Amino acid sequence: MKSQDVRKQFLDFFASKGHLIVPSAPIVLKDDPTLMFNNSGMAQFKEYFLGNATPKSSRIADTQKCLRVSGKHNDLEDVGFDTYHHTMFEMLGNWSFGDYFKKEAINWAWELLTEVYKIPKENIYVSVFEGSDEENVPFDQEAWDIWKELIDEDRIILGNKKDNFWEMGDQGPCGPCSEIHVDLRTAEEKAMVSGKSLVNNDHPQVVEIWNNVFMEFNRKADGSLEKLPAKHVDTGMGFERLCMALQGVTSNYDTDVFTPLIEKVTQITGLKYINNSVIASAAEEKTNIAIRVIVDHLRAVAFAIADGQLPSNTGAGYVIRRILRRAIRYGFTFLDTKEPFINQLVGVLANQMGAFFPEIKAQETFVTNVIREEEASFLRTLDLGLQLLDKVIVDNAKVIPAENLQTISGAKAFELYDTFGFPKDLTALILKEKGMSFNEAEFDASMQAQKARSRAASEVSTEDWSVLIAGNVETFVGYDQTENEVKITRIRKVDSKKDGILYQIVLDNTPFYPEGGGQVGDKGTLISANEKIEIIDTKKENNLILHFTRQLPENIETNFVAKVNTELRTSTSRNHSATHLMHQALRSVLGTHVEQKGSLVNPNYLRFDFSHFSKMTNTELQQVEDFVNTRIQEQLPLIERRNIPFAQAAEEGAMALFGEKYGDHVRAIKFGESMELCGGIHVQNTSEIWNFKIVSEGAVAAGIRRIEAITSEAVKAFYASQENMLNEVKAVLKNPQDVLKAVHSMQEENAKFKKEIEQLIKEKIEGLKNNLVADFVTINGINFLSTQVDLSMNATKDLAMAIGSSKPNSFVFLASIENGLPNIHCYISKELVAEKKLNAGNVIRELGKLIDGNGGGQPFFASGKGKNVAGIKEALQEAKEFLIAD
Repeated sequence: MKSQDVRKQFLDFFASKGHLIVPSAPIVLKDDPTLMFNNSGMAQFKEYFLGNATPKSSRIADTQKCLRVSGKHNDLEDVGFDTYHHTMFEMLGNWSFGDYFKKEAINWAWELLTEVYKIPKENIYVSVFEGSDEENVPFDQEAWDIWKELIDEDRIILGNKKDNFWEMGDQGPCGPCSEIHVDLRTAEEKAMVSGKSLVNNDHPQVVEIWNNVFMEFNRKADGSLEKLPAKHVDTGMGFERLCMALQGVTSNYDTDVFTPLIEKVTQITGLKYINNSVIASAAEEKTNIAIRVIVDHLRAVAFAIADGQLPSNTGAGYVIRRILRRAIRYGFTFLDTKEPFINQLVGVLANQMGAFFPEIKAQETFVTNVIREEEASFLRTLDLGLQLLDKVIVDNAKVIPAENLQTISGAKAFELYDTFGFPKDLTALILKEKGMSFNEAEFDASMQAQKARSRAASEVSTEDWSVLIAGNVETFVGYDQTENEVKITRIRKVDSKKDGILYQIVLDNTPFYPEGGGQVGDKGTLISANEKIEIIDTKKENNLILHFTRQLPENIETNFVAKVNTELRTSTSRNHSATHLMHQALRSVLGTHVEQKGSLVNPNYLRFDFSHFSKMTNTELQQVEDFVNTRIQEQLPLIERRNIPFAQAAEEGAMALFGEKYGDHVRAIKFGESMELCGGIHVQNTSEIWNFKIVSEGAVAAGIRRIEAITSEAVKAFYASQENMLNEVKAVLKNPQDVLKAVHSMQEENAKFKKEIEQLIKEKIEGLKNNLVADFVTINGINFLSTQVDLSMNATKDLAMAIGSSKPNSFVFLASIENGLPNIHCYISKELVAEKKLNAGNVIRELGKLIDGNGGGQPFFASGKGKNVAGIKEALQEAKEFLIAD
């Protein structure tokens, strides 16, 4: 059975059981501060389990793209080494929100697996929760009784809290679960060892394929459990593992989910992949691991980029970059790929999965280009890392007498990893080839110290909600009002290392816009008869609008007036509306390939990231500015439609962003021909923007450009600043009538002076060279010169090269002072480097200590600079010691 059919039969089966089939949410979570990525099927439904929103149906089924590479659920280091862990995987799931419970969930799972998919019953094992005295949760007798009507009791396993009690996180909905495992071993293997003993013991052919979670508890901040008001079902079946079971293979990578990608890798590299039915040699297994890493990681990275998350150096972007670099590094080390090639797999993935996940097909070209640029960049980093490693070896290698082995500091190896992205195992491999190693204990200690610092910086403790008004459905009124009467419905305390103690307040209705869609959250005040509380930020979490304060009102049950800071709101709305106009302008000027890839809208400026693979010219930037300012002058009114069907909005040409989660009904914002789906705050008429000015344009990632721009009062301030600067320039130039002509004249004059100075320096160097040649002395057959000269650093370097090349077997050491700081240079004839093993880099590094400095270079020439001028004299004297020692 092909994988496409496996997916379709699952969804068709649950549709027949009255489930609404919904699309996968994006793999990248933008509106959930508790998660970077969708790491389970239930993540997009958290608000329903928490009771903060009502689902479209009480029964839902889907297949969800998931990513597990950070935090509690992290499979990254297992990927490639076994045959069933993945970074990105599909989670087939069926959900009940207060509807059916254990009986239906278990019976339907059995029916689907044994009657539809025809998995032999004798290959299946199931587990139920054994209970926990610590949690005061009893043995799951109900699940046991249901299962024993379907399967022999000796195939039912009791599971502990670790395996059979599922939790969303440290706090939140949770409950006992019932796992379903399948034994894919041969009859001979089964006869030798019972499959029951291998369940949950990491056997590659006895694997969990489905987990049925029965959500009936809520985990509170103090660790205790309380009953949820309704019982829910949350199931997840690993699509890739299911395909393995149904396609008669013993590795996920031998299914048609992965084989087209593997075939492409082998075609590109000329290497062979040994499938799991054949015993591979040690060398073949290294190749296998590398290929598995590459095809797995390519899927994760490609879907993340298609959903809007670009590789970067921070946050979720860093995770994606790390995954891709792991794949590149395995190709570089084990497949001998020294040129970008992983990007060539995107087309295969798009053809394979584009029918069900149209985003990967629509974004194929963009994703390919981003991955290609990332590959090229990291391969350059690997080259740099090799050079840096060579320097670390020269500077830090020590011999361990007991082992007769050279080693380098683990802290230095970690520095290469942490600062330059140079992988630990590649460092170990290169050192091994040189008969060396590094101190792994020091490396691991440095790694743990960094993780501890990172955890400490981001550590947050959140108390349980204190509910004042139960059952309230919060209303956002901020499109029409900036202040209104409110009551507090719930509060909780949050303590973080970064922000200290804050309070989150939820109101029965609110005019405060929560951060989202690139727009920052509103600020303002809560005012009662007796006090005023500052709202310092507004965010949204699990469908609740959270108002952040540094203190709570004295009387939290009184009536308040919620008042938005309208000055900040107005400035933000101008920048947000200008962003829409600029998006339209970019597509008009550059082409319809331009798509929004990120934005920031705050009161001071707007930032807009978009897909485009070349630097914008000044003409193009001016055209975009003119386009937007023309729309402003046209005084276009805002046409807002708050509850339009998504399909209708798309048909009318509304721009929807890849990676955003849209409901069946959406809000569409239109200014003239510009129409986008957007939940943000906007001006009522483009004339309110007053003026639009681009202040910068540049690259932020492969194929991504960034524009920063300003509007309204910020533009006035910009032009005032430019006028002040012009007046200052005029004053410096003695107020010429034609400022531009005066600047050009000064530039020409400076160029003339520069040439004259360069000629004088050349003459001075030549004169010094002729004089200093006579000062050479011979030591051990080497022509030696050590002296201080009155030249700039660059001129001293040129002089050292000129003097050194004028005599054979020469060793030249020169020093000079520039801007009050010392610099030193060493030239050694190449024949001395070869015959005497002298090294200019070593000379500079050693003598640089005397001037409180450092430096380096090649064996025949090196330079350095420092801070201690007084050390020059000793350095000049010590230079000859290198010859005497020889």
